[in-house]
Amino acid sequence: MENLSLENFIKGIPKAELHLHIEGTFEPELMFEIAERNNTKIDYSSVEELKSAYNFNNLQEFLNIYYTGAKVLQKEEDFYDLTWAYFLKAKEDNIIHTEIMFDPQTHTERGIPFDVVINGISKAQEKAKLELGITSKLIMSFLRHLDQNSAFEVYKNYEKHKEKIDAVGLDSSEVGNPPILFSQIFSKAKNDGLKITVHAGEEGPPEYVWQALDILNVHRIDHGNRSLEDVNLINRIAQQQIALTVCPLSNLKLKVVRDLKEHPLKKMLDLGIKVTVNSDDPAYFGGYINENFLATAKAINLTKEDIYKLIKNSFDASFVCDSHKKQMFERLEKYYSKTNFIYK
Repeated sequence: MENLSLENFIKGIPKAELHLHIEGTFEPELMFEIAERNNTKIDYSSVEELKSAYNFNNLQEFLNIYYTGAKVLQKEEDFYDLTWAYFLKAKEDNIIHTEIMFDPQTHTERGIPFDVVINGISKAQEKAKLELGITSKLIMSFLRHLDQNSAFEVYKNYEKHKEKIDAVGLDSSEVGNPPILFSQIFSKAKNDGLKITVHAGEEGPPEYVWQALDILNVHRIDHGNRSLEDVNLINRIAQQQIALTVCPLSNLKLKVVRDLKEHPLKKMLDLGIKVTVNSDDPAYFGGYINENFLATAKAINLTKEDIYKLIKNSFDASFVCDSHKKQMFERLEKYYSKTNFIYK
């Protein structure tokens, strides 16, 4: 048994990421590079000034700067460069499978064709599989601050690109935009054989999680922190093994929790919930998946078994076939059986 530091143990363990917005991986350096390439002006004079603006008080303040950054993405190569940069980071973090969300309406609403967006992303996915050994799925997310008609408009592109799209999601401003408003589009997607994952219970109430389960018939819940306020809801999530894709550093940055020491991740594990660790929008929230694992492990004293369970949950909750899951489990077991860590 090899004893490692906590940091090296986390760095080396194979893992999957299930809650990742590709537009949220837009590092300031790349943003300025692409803005210059496209002769697009952004509201900040330097990388340092942009980084200093990444101090949010809530989800809406974050979204404002998020959409400002996204406007520099205009060409297929921009979306390719953005996605490839994430895959290089994923390789560093030993992610072996990732399920990437993209927000087509963020781009189509400003005149960027859907084909430009998805083709750039999917080319990076193909290259990552061939050159980095990282498999991936693509989740087309609808913006809940726009109406269901807008979601249906963008969904028209699904038939042309069905081999590239594996699931649909729902994100953006949660409060005041309950899942029930999107029941028809998700029913359509479910009938077309797509997987369903919805942001619920981050800032919104437990009722939004109930709606995601009962009306949208989700396979996973993104975030879901506020589910803990409803005992009946938590019991159902645990019994049905509905995965929660939790994002600790995002929760801290957006003030969903005041301190990582108060994060409910350990409680969720103890309640038998299939909870996972993810980075959400890592360029904005101060850390990719390894930073999320490391900071949370230190804050709430995660054990080796806790970390193993969180990663096993992510493999199990992924949208890949059973044989692929088996391969990922085998890699995890091999690492887990040969290594240990000690807190320093």
